[in-house]
Amino acid sequence: MTDPQNVVVRLCVQGMQAETEGRDAQARALFLQAWDAAEDEYDACVAAHYLARHQPTPQETLHWNQECLNRADKVGDDRVRGFYASLHGNMARAHRDLGQIDKAREHFEAAAKHLDAVPAGPHNQWLRYRIAAGLRATDLSAPLQHENPVGELLARLCARTDLEALSLLLPPYMGSLGTPEDDERITTALRMLHAERRLPDAEQSLLRHAIEL
Repeated sequence: MTDPQNVVVRLCVQGMQAETEGRDAQARALFLQAWDAAEDEYDACVAAHYLARHQPTPQETLHWNQECLNRADKVGDDRVRGFYASLHGNMARAHRDLGQIDKAREHFEAAAKHLDAVPAGPHNQWLRYRIAAGLRATDLSAPLQHENPVGELLARLCARTDLEALSLLLPPYMGSLGTPEDDERITTALRMLHAERRLPDAEQSLLRHAIEL
């Protein structure tokens, strides 16, 4: 949203302000006004995105997220290029809420492929974390935490509130999309932590096991 003179943009900005103030019913009304005021596919895409956040059922949330994605496809230019990681992430979560894990997985994977189109910064990093969490949650072949040495190690570090170790290991783990480059970032963090040899013996053992996998 870049044109403050656009009525749809103005209504959505007002709706977001209402959201931050806890006035959800008014926010939904403003986003619905934006939808009714849309004059092209781009405007409709923006309005549908916000309407999807204020639906009473998972089915209706999915409907508006699909509407948003459809309109973005119709726009088909650089104005929406950076939207797709978020749009597919929203679709994935809507499918997951409906218990449609395979469809959710497809959209999380699509979201990951579009992440490079999102400008670097906090929004990109937050999207990465959310997409990575979705990929982990919909990976039915993934080991349980007690079978995953990195996950078990993180649980132990959290229980001990070892913030220093967590600050090193959590970012690459939480942001991993499963690529070889992401796997290497996790391994590098594990090796750095292992080299310090300051953790309790059980955690050092978990570190060695995780590095060897």
